Amino acid sequence: MRRKGVSRVACNIDLPAGFRVGAVLAFHGRDPQAVAERIEGNCLHKGLSWEGRPACLTIDFDSSHAKAELAIDGARSTDEAVLLKKLRHMLGLTQQVENFEQQFRMHPQLGSLIVRQAGLRVPQAASPFEALSWAIIGQQISVGAAISIRRRLIQACGLVHSGGLSCHPDAEQVAKLSEADLRQAGFSQTKAQTLLMLSREVLANRLPLETWASSLPTDEIREKLLALRGIGPWTVNYALLRGFGWLDGSLHGDVAVRRKLQRLLGSTEKISEAFTRDWLIDFSPWRALVAAHLWAMPSGEG
Repeated sequence: MRRKGVSRVACNIDLPAGFRVGAVLAFHGRDPQAVAERIEGNCLHKGLSWEGRPACLTIDFDSSHAKAELAIDGARSTDEAVLLKKLRHMLGLTQQVENFEQQFRMHPQLGSLIVRQAGLRVPQAASPFEALSWAIIGQQISVGAAISIRRRLIQACGLVHSGGLSCHPDAEQVAKLSEADLRQAGFSQTKAQTLLMLSREVLANRLPLETWASSLPTDEIREKLLALRGIGPWTVNYALLRGFGWLDGSLHGDVAVRRKLQRLLGSTEKISEAFTRDWLIDFSPWRALVAAHLWAMPSGEG
């Protein structure tokens, strides 16, 4: 359907019992200024770039269903099947978490946490590029600082949907910025250069992110991304989790994972990266999902 230059497509999807709507809304509602994502009750409005055009994705949740509408400015449109695939990915519905829970719910250290957080899925960024951008921004800084820089990046690109929301840029839009533009947005010199290099490699199709999202050649993804200056193992594993839905990246380098693991194990000593890496090995191919459970662990537990 098209009205006043806006193409619209909608779809509905059933949600599994116990689906954690709050986790999805919390992930996309991190920015208190709501520049590109707005939460209204159980409804998410997200601005994004859809084939280079400003678009707004609205997902309205009830107890057992999600109803989505994609409104794209301009003449381009998409079909329901494409939107449905995007929706399933973003909500983590392709993640076979039931298998993980069945295997590890009796684990002596993690089992009780898994039972209390049953049904936990990892909400996804709207695209692999968005996930990679966030991972680069978030390297070795606080979440609050990363949210601020992300907001200023979105504003610097200036892609705004007719409904009023700014849209997270794609690689083409970021590549139009200069290093000075990114420094003005709060990026360090290294991060600015890394994000621009990433954008140019995507545009040159040397990093075919969308193709990779369908085939998930994790070894190739890891090799190609690690070859870029400024991208290390944490950035790759986080992006594989949030952008590709790959649940086996080892996030032993994540400070919050180590802090929560220390609390879970009741240790009085700080947990090292090496210890965390070795502890996670037994949970393969679900290591990143274990990290997500640790992130979601309430602060007072342990």
